[in-house]
Order: sequence, then structure tokens, then C-alpha cells
Amino acid sequence: MKLVQHLLDSKGREIITITAETSVLDAIRRMADKTVGSLLVMQGDELKGIVTERDYARKVIIKGRSSESTEVGEIMTTDVCTASSQDTVNDCMTVMTERKIRHLPVVDDGVVTGMISIGDLVQAIISDQKEEIEQLEHYISG
Repeated sequence: MKLVQHLLDSKGREIITITAETSVLDAIRRMADKTVGSLLVMQGDELKGIVTERDYARKVIIKGRSSESTEVGEIMTTDVCTASSQDTVNDCMTVMTERKIRHLPVVDDGVVTGMISIGDLVQAIISDQKEEIEQLEHYISG
């Protein structure tokens, strides 16, 4: 079973961050520029929250707030669920499914070391299943 560490080793450990004081408009622009659906909200090296496209839709657009005058800190999720690099892909999939979230920051010893998405997990599971099928086919064919 693959660990989060294996995912990060193959996809990279880049994290895209923003501060709580940044305008929501700038955050959405940054997400678009980086083609990501969430940003980690950091104060120095400390994880303060996460802001997602879903936060934007539900807490700005639907409520008629201004993207320019609303700060990320006003809409970010502060109760951030995280994973460690030693968690399994299946464990992370369970957490994300139960909590209905799409992104998990990876934190080891209090330091953010990466970010994984539901797409990363699905890819890893499909890859594992494909490998297992190939091994079974090889075993059966002799």
C-alpha cells in the first residue's frame, strides 16, 4: 500500500500559500494562475487555515460579498484536517470521503511538507489496482 510520502516523492512537494490578509480576489487569481483548487493560509511557517474554491462560492459569491474587500481570513477554513507522510493512501481517502474535503495538507513534526488532493489519491489507487491486475494476469498465464 502506498504512503503519502510516495505520492509526494512522485508529484512534488510544492505548496502554494497565501496570507490571511490577502484579498479573496487575489487568492482566486492565484488559484487560477497555479491551476489549483485551494491555497494554504500561512503565517510564516505556521498553518493557519485553507481557502478553497468551495469557500469562495459559499462564503463570498452566494452571500453577495465583495471579492476585492473581503480578506481570505474571513472565509478560510481554520479547522484544517491534515495528513502525515506516513499515512496510507487508503486512510487519506477515508478521511477525505468522510469529511467531504478535496485537499489535505501534509504535516510532519509541525511542518507543512506538501499537499495532496483527492485526484492524487484516485490516481494512486488506480495505479495500484492496475499493477495488481498485471501481476495476477502474469501469475495466471504462468
